[in-house]
Amino acid sequence: MMEALQITLLVLVAAGATAVVLIRAGIRQVLMLSIYGVLLAVLFLAFQAPDVTLSELVVGAVALPIILLLTLAKVRKREQ
Repeated sequence: MMEALQITLLVLVAAGATAVVLIRAGIRQVLMLSIYGVLLAVLFLAFQAPDVTLSELVVGAVALPIILLLTLAKVRKREQ
């Protein structure tokens, strides 16, 4: 049962990574990156690594997307 869950999560993570690369719109790409971070955190949890899971949730799903969204807003503000 656990192997099937891990394989499913690995496929979802691969699909999420592909989606992050293929999306061209900046804000949508950042939002997909956040979803990808959550998928990675769930994958780490399935592999029984709770410390890595918490780190990924904080950095990959929250902090990095916030920093990127603020950067995009600042760049767009300068362009106008």
